Order: sequence, then structure tokens, then C-alpha cells
Amino acid sequence: MGDVIHALPVVTDLVRAVPQVRVDWVVEEGFADLPRLHAAVGEVIPVAVRRWRRTLLQARTWREIGAARARLRAARYDLVLDLQGLVKSAWVACWARAPIAGFDRSCAREPLAAFAYRRAYRVDPDRHAIERLRALAAQALGYRVDGPPVFDLVPPGPAPAWCGGQPYVVFLHATSRAEKLWPSGHWTALGARLSAAGLRAVLPWGSVAEQAAAQSLAATMPAAIVAPKLSLAQCASLLGGAHAVVGVDTGLTHLSAALDAPTVALFAATPAWRYGPYWTPRALSLGSDGVWPSPEAVAAALEQVVAAPRQASGARAP
Repeated sequence: MGDVIHALPVVTDLVRAVPQVRVDWVVEEGFADLPRLHAAVGEVIPVAVRRWRRTLLQARTWREIGAARARLRAARYDLVLDLQGLVKSAWVACWARAPIAGFDRSCAREPLAAFAYRRAYRVDPDRHAIERLRALAAQALGYRVDGPPVFDLVPPGPAPAWCGGQPYVVFLHATSRAEKLWPSGHWTALGARLSAAGLRAVLPWGSVAEQAAAQSLAATMPAAIVAPKLSLAQCASLLGGAHAVVGVDTGLTHLSAALDAPTVALFAATPAWRYGPYWTPRALSLGSDGVWPSPEAVAAALEQVVAAPRQASGARAP
């Protein structure tokens, strides 16, 4: 999910540099809601590489692959940008039968992918993930990248009614890696501080295990709400309508910052300089090198991002 979100400013760059450009997006089926948040994305083409890997012996899998290949070939693209730099993304890019541009072997995440590209470009691997993608697209289409990234996203709707109309702070507590989890006691302490200020915590989840963790945490906080099962589009509405968002290094935290919601991102196991939000005062990254920020530090950061003015480059109202 983070890869998709980090690539969204490329669309804004392309439209500004080449106003007549048509941008379609090939994306894993589970993340198809995300490119649709950008008004300049035309067709969103879902693929299911993750699922196909598990069902290669099934006829349905090959019918789906064939349909996706035919759809890409029929579009007759002038250029395909592989922004992932993986063998699987290069494989899908080849289906379009158009010139492919991507990272060269020195900086592609999987160097073998570069053999599929007609145009391969060197991009400094030590730059922030978003700037690497912007630089690749700029080289491939011959324009300059200027200024901070612009996401220009449109949340799909207002805050959900089940939040009760009271101002809420979304706690993005779940992630796929245990070392990226903020200690549960810190969430509890922060929830208590926010409740005393008239704010209730809302805890989304994406799996049965995450739902159980959300229920366990919510039980330690006054008036906390465990969200129902949400689609990514519904998550975007929840984030866009929040008073603020606190989240570990996970895709939804990146989405929150991209939507210009006041966001505090918590890092300790991964480097904030490579993945954290940096383009707006409405988002801050805390923690580094295995040291988590305290609930008090997060509460202070929340006050700062909530008070910051909305940026012109932020999300638009639905």
C-alpha cells in the first residue's frame, strides 16, 4: 500500500508537465481504491499477482491473466512507467507491449527487473521514496521536478456517521511487522489524555488478529470506538474527517498524511527520512533508531499538527 501512496504525486507532476497526458494505473486488486482518489487518474486496472501466485494451476487464474494482458495491449500506450522496480511489476508492464521505463540495475529494488526496460534511469537510492519515484518519472518524460510533492487527493465522502459526530482521533495501531508496533501502554496513555480533552479514539483494523488487538486496546480507553470492517475508500473517508491521526509506519498512516489530515507518524524500526511525511507542517514523524516517542511527545506533536494551516497541495474536499 505504501508504494501506491508514495507514487500518487507522480500523477500530479505528469499532468502539470504534460497537460494532455492520459494516466492509467495498474495496481494490485486490494489497493484499487487508492489511485481512484486522484482525479487525474483515468482507468484503474486491477491485477492479482499475489493471488495468482497461489493458484497458478487453476484455469481461472490464466483466464484472468489473459484478460488483463488483453486490456493493457488494447490501450496502445506510448510509455509504461514501472515505479516498483520489481520482477513482478516488470512482468506485468511487458503485457502492454509498449516501451517501458524504470530504474536501472544499480537502484532497482530487484535488479533483474531492469532487463525488461527499454529506458533505465539511475536515481539516488538514498533519497526519500517519493522523491525517487518523482525523479524517475521526470527523467523518463523529460521535465523538471520542482517543489514538494502534491497529492491532490479527493476523499470519497464525509466522516462516517457511526463515529457519532464527536471529534475523533484515529489510532492506526496495526502493522504487519511486530517491531513496528507502538507499545500498547503508550496507546492507552494517549487515549486517556485525548479523552480528557473531549476527543475519542477510533481504532480501525484489517484482519481478525488486528480486530482483536483493537478491541483489547479500546477496552483500556474511555469511549473508544472499534471501527467496523472498512474498505480502503471508507478508510480514506474516516481519515479525511478525523480531528487528527496517530499511526505507526503503515500504509494508512501514509494515506492520512497524503490526505492532509493532521498526522503524527511513529517510527522506530524503519527510517522516517526515507518513508515519513515531510511535505506539510500538518504531519510530523517521531521516533528513530529503535527508540519510541512517549505519549507526552505524541500529544504535543498532535497539538502542533492540528494548529498548522492546511496546505494548498493537500487533499481537496469531496
